[in-house]
Amino acid sequence: MSNNNKMAEVELVSQPDHAVLACMGTWTLNHIAAAARTLNSLFSRRIQAARIVLDLSAVSELDSAGAILLLKYINIAKDRSCEVDIIGANSNHQRMLEMYKDQALHKKPETLEEGLLTRTLIRTGKTTVFALHDIVEFIAFLGESISAFAYYLLHPSSIRIGAIVKNIEEAGIRALPIIALTSFLIGVVIAYQSAVQLEKFGANIFIVDMIGISVTRELGPLITAIVVAGRSGSSYTAQIGVMKITEEIDAMKTMSFDPYRFLVLPRMIALMIAMPLMIFLADIMGIIGGMLISSLQLNLSFTEFANRLQNVLATKHLWVGIAKGPFFAWLIAAVGCFRGFQVSYNTESIGRYTTISVVNSIFLVIACDAGFSIIFTELDI
Repeated sequence: MSNNNKMAEVELVSQPDHAVLACMGTWTLNHIAAAARTLNSLFSRRIQAARIVLDLSAVSELDSAGAILLLKYINIAKDRSCEVDIIGANSNHQRMLEMYKDQALHKKPETLEEGLLTRTLIRTGKTTVFALHDIVEFIAFLGESISAFAYYLLHPSSIRIGAIVKNIEEAGIRALPIIALTSFLIGVVIAYQSAVQLEKFGANIFIVDMIGISVTRELGPLITAIVVAGRSGSSYTAQIGVMKITEEIDAMKTMSFDPYRFLVLPRMIALMIAMPLMIFLADIMGIIGGMLISSLQLNLSFTEFANRLQNVLATKHLWVGIAKGPFFAWLIAAVGCFRGFQVSYNTESIGRYTTISVVNSIFLVIACDAGFSIIFTELDI
């Protein structure tokens, strides 16, 4: 039997983060019966992935019946909140799918009973399922990362020192100017707002206590983490996302290069090294900003400010803030890389997942900081 008369076939190829449906043969009216049964079986029992990639590169011919059959199951997947990407389609396939996409729609018309409450419940349910699936995928990602780190420990020669140093420069050294400026302005704002209130009670000197402790324990680490999440975390997502779209990650896997050892761990380790140093700079700049406003607004000299700071700022406050750095860095790098691997095979998803990455990172950093505050308070640190 020639290739042009080969029956339509579908093969499911499971990937760590998505499912690939490899379509082969002739997808015409007289050849799709077996493929239709296979698709029905797959969508009834086996496909549970949040993203499906439909590979049409081995489809020799596609007519209206084949296109409508494919579009039917594409719409079923989308109704289940799955992302569907089509790859390998030639111009004729794309034209056929575009021509019949409206005829394949099978959505049930909204009835009077499906009001606002029903739609809200459906949307909430879909969001919850998607969030739970995201959590499961993130746990799997962390497992892969830990496994790759264990390989680093067992094979020290495999550690990519050059990549780590380069990422320290990109995520750490080049971020110092914006972190220094942001922290300085935060110190200025806090000191200015506090000075107005303290001056009313003649408690000018206590501005040193407020600035020294608040900046070193909370504001310095938090502001640094937020800036790094917006700058470096989004960069990680975009970089890995572009590599996925250009199939560089698939090429790495084909050549037996572990993406976690080559892409994820160098970024994580570099950010965990650089973050405490950035926090230390943020503490210094925040205190300098507060010192400047204290001098201008409260006539508190630099010498008085420094002397008071020595008395009230215990070393533990500085170390508490710096100790948060590696945890914040790990969260930011993990979320940034994880969302990068989730990018679909289209450019729109890069922007979407980059935005999600920044939002998730900032939320997790603030939640982690709240947890640290409770723990340190309970331990009287």
